[in-house]
Amino acid sequence: MTRRLGILGTVIALLFAILVGQSAYIQFFHAGALNSSSLNPRVSYAGLMQPRGDIVAADGTVLATSESATSGVYPWRRSYPLGSLTSGVIGFSSSIYGTWALESYYNSELTSHPQPAKSLSQVIAPISSPNTLTLTLQPELQRVAQKALAGRDGAVVAINPKTGAILAMYSNPNYDPRPITSADSTVATAAWKKYVKKNERGFPPLGLMATQQTFAPGSTFKVITAAAAVSARPDIFVKKYPYKAFTTLPTSNKLLWNSGHTACGGNAADMLPGSCDPGFGLMGLDLGADVMSATATAFGFNQVPPIDLPGVATSYFPDASSFAQDLPGLAYSAIGQKDVRATALQNALLAAAIANKGVIMKPHLMAEIARADGSIARRYKPAEWLRPLSALQTQQIVPMMQNVARFGTASGLFRASDLVGAKTGTAQTGNAAENTHDWMIAFAPANNPVIAVAVVVPFQAKSDSGAAVAGPIMRCVIEGALALAHGRPASGTSSTCPR
Repeated sequence: MTRRLGILGTVIALLFAILVGQSAYIQFFHAGALNSSSLNPRVSYAGLMQPRGDIVAADGTVLATSESATSGVYPWRRSYPLGSLTSGVIGFSSSIYGTWALESYYNSELTSHPQPAKSLSQVIAPISSPNTLTLTLQPELQRVAQKALAGRDGAVVAINPKTGAILAMYSNPNYDPRPITSADSTVATAAWKKYVKKNERGFPPLGLMATQQTFAPGSTFKVITAAAAVSARPDIFVKKYPYKAFTTLPTSNKLLWNSGHTACGGNAADMLPGSCDPGFGLMGLDLGADVMSATATAFGFNQVPPIDLPGVATSYFPDASSFAQDLPGLAYSAIGQKDVRATALQNALLAAAIANKGVIMKPHLMAEIARADGSIARRYKPAEWLRPLSALQTQQIVPMMQNVARFGTASGLFRASDLVGAKTGTAQTGNAAENTHDWMIAFAPANNPVIAVAVVVPFQAKSDSGAAVAGPIMRCVIEGALALAHGRPASGTSSTCPR
């Protein structure tokens, strides 16, 4: 009996210790997370009964604010002054449908919460208020992207390559977030049903194409193939490939033709400006699956970019083992076809890597978070994400991309004084209509880049190309960004860019 009582006492003591430990963990280590969780009823109640913090653009433009409600149960309603221009990034805060995008990612900061005490009375009775979120986003550049896309499905991502700051991120289709915040549930529900419904090409307005949709990157991927040669096999980088209109792929009777069935060849520097398909296909085969897959991963493929947005898609390059019995597939993958997929964000990071001496900075939208009294709660500090190349290696690729703009597939698009480095891409979709995904990546000025951009316009006519479709959009965004960098308005930079 005594032994049983001893065992029972030990068990009770152990359970008590677990209870005390769990209580201590919740009280002292996990309390902050619980307090800020959107699943906490007090948090969700505060978000509805008290005003949320403002979201402000880099130039001070208010992008989201709380206004007194004129009807309904709740005293506050979220307002979005720029509507669909920034909805893909800002998202919404709705009493019915919750939060999305930045409104979701920074919900704990934007919801009223206890502020640091500055007096004994505030220690006893803490003051609660929301914070203000200031972004890196430039509304002027956002408008340039919107007008240049001209209602077509597509996405534009513009980054400061030195800091990772997102200067513009615009997508079509998009949505007006204001009806979702309506106090009238009928209005909000009708808007929701409309926004989640996909259009004829399979894109929902509520999504953000720039970060959530992937497409075959086409010839923009040749920059990575060239980078693989520079970093892993310099002998292949300078190897001369036959001057031909096509090449026969190994272990098959497939012919890889150049665009327009025109002859091309030479080394990497010769072939990139004209975007030689058979030459880069052969280069990918010479490099091998291990090098190609490793280099794609080094640039951010097969990883989620660490940006402050939810729902970001992973760009994809196949594992090396998948090419063991598919050498033609490796050749097509080296030119951004087959199963290779990229988001506009990923391709903007590719351009930024070349622009920033081989370093990819963590992409971010938050510039700083301020308390109600104006003090800074958090300020973003630029941080490195990946380093796929050395500065010396990028020095060999930058002039190649400049030559794309000077006399290659992007010739005639940019002002010579802007010193643009670029790469076009036209990826066949393989569908019955034989559409193309039209791409361009670029940075400027090449001697001291302040902007790196990716443009994608999917499902275009077979007769179109990256230069013809994405090129004019890129030109307007590059010119707009350079104008802003020099203190001038971003819109109307040339007669070819809409005002």
